[in-house]
Amino acid sequence: MKKSENKPDYILLVTVLGLLLVGVIMVYSSSRVWADYKFSDVFYYVKRQVLFAGVGVIAMFFTMYIPYGTWKKYAKLILFSCFVLLFLVLIPGIGMVRGGAQSWIGVGAFSIQPSEFMKLGIIIFLAAHLAMNQKFITSFKKGFFPSIILIFTVFGLIMLQPDLGTGVVLVLTCMIMVFAAGARLLHFFGLAGIGVAGFVFLILSAPYRISRITAFLNPWEDPLGDGFQIIQSLYAIGPGGLMGLGLGNSLQKYFYLPEPQTDFIFAILGEELGFIGGTVVIGLFFVLLWRGIKISLESPDPFGRFLALGIVMMLTIQVMINISVVIGLIPVTGITLPFLSYGGSSLTLTLCSVGILLNISKHGKI
Repeated sequence: MKKSENKPDYILLVTVLGLLLVGVIMVYSSSRVWADYKFSDVFYYVKRQVLFAGVGVIAMFFTMYIPYGTWKKYAKLILFSCFVLLFLVLIPGIGMVRGGAQSWIGVGAFSIQPSEFMKLGIIIFLAAHLAMNQKFITSFKKGFFPSIILIFTVFGLIMLQPDLGTGVVLVLTCMIMVFAAGARLLHFFGLAGIGVAGFVFLILSAPYRISRITAFLNPWEDPLGDGFQIIQSLYAIGPGGLMGLGLGNSLQKYFYLPEPQTDFIFAILGEELGFIGGTVVIGLFFVLLWRGIKISLESPDPFGRFLALGIVMMLTIQVMINISVVIGLIPVTGITLPFLSYGGSSLTLTLCSVGILLNISKHGKI
């Protein structure tokens, strides 16, 4: 028997809150040396992270009580708003440049990253589109092509910033959603050839991306330049061993690993908490993936299924890319680790996404 609304998935909720707690602890541990040097306040980053987390948790519980069907009604408006933000960030004087990418819009003392809003916005719109047009998805002209045009239009705007990491997460997430809707493999094979050619062009068109590739293949060729981050990341993980050096005892956060509270926070976690600590965190992410897939499969309608799948795959792909970069499996991409890395709009939007997922879980099968 299925009721119209049940309790939310408490396993997912506890898992996310657990990851968030680990994140706050690790942001403090990894950032205190840099925060003291830069702001004369060892609590500078963790105070802001607690604020972001608090706002995010409130937003998560708020979205958890919004019927997920509401997002379908406003999918076009949400996507349009995200497009406006992506255009605004490209306007000089409005968009802020950080790390060589014009990806931020300043709002008072804080700033937002429009690409983070777009990741969730396109998932909502694409879920609504696929739910209404799933019967056409096997048709290249009526089903597959319109979805692909939308996905790569968004990808193109994000690449103008440029932000390859976020663009890759977005494209892979949307492709999985389209595949789950029943798209033909033949269409994906044809797209793969174009995608590879386009990816090669993107790499060759920007010298810094070529440098990242060569640094990935042989970081010791330029140990003080492009290979510096990955070398220092491996120096952090290696000494961690099985049990780690102990919470707060990282050596790499002493100005060896640049701003370790962001993209490379997992390296500091591995150094301080060791293989066991890293495995526990990865295990929590596996639980998140398991519960997300379960929620998707048990959703009572196609929109809920596609929306839940898109959210959980977005988070999973981001985790896979971040940890792969930290342990040297792929080149540096500039992707944060969900719930753990320091960040404002990224953390808040991630928790909003979880809130939507929790609401979908309330309408699933018992």
